[in-house]
Amino acid sequence: MPAPSVHGTYFDGQSARAHPVSLVLEDSLEITGRDLRLAWSLPDLVAGDTARPLMRVGPTGSAARVEFTDEGLAEALKERCPGLYRTDPSASGGRLRLVLWSIAAGISVIGLAVYGVPAIAVRLAPVIPAAMEARIGGAVDGQIGRLLGDPPLCDDASARAVLDRLIQRMTANGDLSVDPAVTIRRHGIANALTLPGGRVVVLSELIDKSDTPDEFAGVLAHEFGHVAAHDPMRALLAASGSSFLLSLVLGDLTGSTIIVAVGQAAISAGYSREAENAADAYSVEVMRRSGGDATALATILRRIAKDDAKDEFASLLRSHPYTAERADRIAEMAGTETVGRRILDEAEWATLKGICRNLPAKSVK
Repeated sequence: MPAPSVHGTYFDGQSARAHPVSLVLEDSLEITGRDLRLAWSLPDLVAGDTARPLMRVGPTGSAARVEFTDEGLAEALKERCPGLYRTDPSASGGRLRLVLWSIAAGISVIGLAVYGVPAIAVRLAPVIPAAMEARIGGAVDGQIGRLLGDPPLCDDASARAVLDRLIQRMTANGDLSVDPAVTIRRHGIANALTLPGGRVVVLSELIDKSDTPDEFAGVLAHEFGHVAAHDPMRALLAASGSSFLLSLVLGDLTGSTIIVAVGQAAISAGYSREAENAADAYSVEVMRRSGGDATALATILRRIAKDDAKDEFASLLRSHPYTAERADRIAEMAGTETVGRRILDEAEWATLKGICRNLPAKSVK
């Protein structure tokens, strides 16, 4: 009888792009996805530090990893991989960095009492190493999933291809320090969440609520603005405060206190007015240079403001202050020269709106 497959997410270690895969444990860990087929030797596997039930494993000496939440597969790997929790030799080069970060963290804890968490967050967030931020982002992603009820991944192949081309067009100028990893989860709330490490989680109702592809792309570009400004890391530092700084000293960057704090922050806490304005300006510029309607973000915000009293956009991006005044400011920045443009044609938009068609009806939240 063939071994059962488990859904997981593969990261190649070169970018933050998330690849949905199927995992099968045989004589090796077999990983299968679109244009991807790997077989990892069990004696070579090492596990990363994560918060249960999320598990992350990969070959020793390699940056490639897979993440999954299946408890059965996790237990099977523990039984069949005696070296699963050994120290990865590839991490030895980071010991000096850990010492330096421990010293920096100690100084930061002292600074906490003098200057306060917000001031520290502004200065510290941009210098967090990319590998560390990606590690935190992976753990937060799992926590977000649990807080939202584990919404299933929408990844219809044709729709995903349209989304990937859209993201590539919007990020072609290379001003982001990491490639954004955008995942779509089927959920009845319209929302988009930006996490550390360039991860953006879009709940499918946002696509359903968007009248045009440019409205959706405008919101997505806004989230990319938060990635560019390292706003998720600032939110993490502000939410977890001294707990995060202490974790730098202890080496526990995925502790439950921190992850729960930032998970809750990503869903319900707002960015500052300055951060939102900067992300709006970033969205306008991205839409303008990508061939889209730069005013579309203002259009969807006005509709939200109008329909909010009817509760038709309940909890829509509730971490963001959507007001008519904000929409007017965006429209003024965008001007009128891009009005009427479409960043996707009708066929592409129709395909993208069906990105959850790969899921059975019973999975609807």
